[in-house]
Amino acid sequence: MSVKDKVIEIIAEQAVLEPSDVTLDSTLEELGIDSLGLVESIFAIEEAFDISVPFNANEPTQSDFDISSVATIIAGIEKLIAEQA
Repeated sequence: MSVKDKVIEIIAEQAVLEPSDVTLDSTLEELGIDSLGLVESIFAIEEAFDISVPFNANEPTQSDFDISSVATIIAGIEKLIAEQA
């Protein structure tokens, strides 16, 4: 399974949607994921890929991690995996 597919699967699970309902252009808000769902998604992603995501749940805008859309989340995770490889 690709990084993209796994991330979409995790986000879909949090949003209680089918992975096919999650597009790369989707924002977490559009998918109905709140701040708690976001934190749970980040934890699930960290666990799935054995990485540490530089995300501050208390100050999401201060993080070096772009969560503006599903595509930017995937790109950020791919970058983290490459850096930790």
